[in-house]
Amino acid sequence: MKIVVTGAAGFIGSNIIKGLNARGITNIIAVDDLTEGDKFRNIADLKIADYLDKDVFYELFAENAFGKVEAVFHEGACSDTMESDGKYMMDNNYTLSCGLFNACQQSGTRLLYASSAATYGGSDTFVESPEYELPLNVYGYSKLLFDQRMRLECNNNFKKFKRQVVGFRYFNVYGPREQHKGRMASVAFHQFNQFNAEGKVKLFGEYGGYAQGAQMRDFVFIDDVVAVNLWFLDNPDKSGIFNLGSGRAQPFNDVALSVVNAMRAKKGEAALDLAGAAKAGLIEYVPFPDALRGKYQCYTQADLTNLRASGCDHPFADVQSGVTQYMATLSK
Repeated sequence: MKIVVTGAAGFIGSNIIKGLNARGITNIIAVDDLTEGDKFRNIADLKIADYLDKDVFYELFAENAFGKVEAVFHEGACSDTMESDGKYMMDNNYTLSCGLFNACQQSGTRLLYASSAATYGGSDTFVESPEYELPLNVYGYSKLLFDQRMRLECNNNFKKFKRQVVGFRYFNVYGPREQHKGRMASVAFHQFNQFNAEGKVKLFGEYGGYAQGAQMRDFVFIDDVVAVNLWFLDNPDKSGIFNLGSGRAQPFNDVALSVVNAMRAKKGEAALDLAGAAKAGLIEYVPFPDALRGKYQCYTQADLTNLRASGCDHPFADVQSGVTQYMATLSK
């Protein structure tokens, strides 16, 4: 089985390769842009058959230069929600994806691609349906437009595609191999570094009708994201656009407390409750930044109805268990 993973040196892409390797699958073509050279660390311990720069790959794939490819995991994208260059965003996230889709359909290759919960933006309902899709930035719009293109191509009936097409609306993913993402890395990653540097973690204060640290997101552990991707690889008759989150909204306070207690446990110190951690100065609340006002989702929770209806019954980790496991990895 030959597999292509775009965005292979990125967070989700590299973890998908790790998951494929765990199954003994190594005939993998890794595609990325290593201008940021340190990203090589994400794939240095993985087994692949070849690496291609993204500027070379797409045209060659359209020419069927790689022979029979079973599936493409398309994780490559600009994922910076603060990026304001709309042309750059649309070229990377929409135009390239459309060309890849066409090439996959022509060659009989399955396409499993990264969409985003950013497609919902200002909505308070997270169901895979157009009336709830209200992106707040050009990143969310670029992802939504490709989802819309997929719906249009099949007249909203994904079974009409020649081969499997699956879009995953990732919610707030966290876990190993995200260290290169800078400001776009997860809050758990940043808080790990804050705690090591300052002995405390920082959260936004009151905003959007939510108390300090009480804004809620659907935080999903990377191992669960990989497991669902591979479930769909195992089930080629399942197509569609699916939310990929835990289905459980938890406040940022839960993440912070999980980080603090994991770091305390490492030093043999007892766990604290939220009030105790705040009183001890281990959690600090900072004013909500003006740059994010009107562009920030205060609440997300994946509706998993469609995912469960597909037959995927994978259980998702909660914040406490996922973050604790992640902190152990980061502390090695």
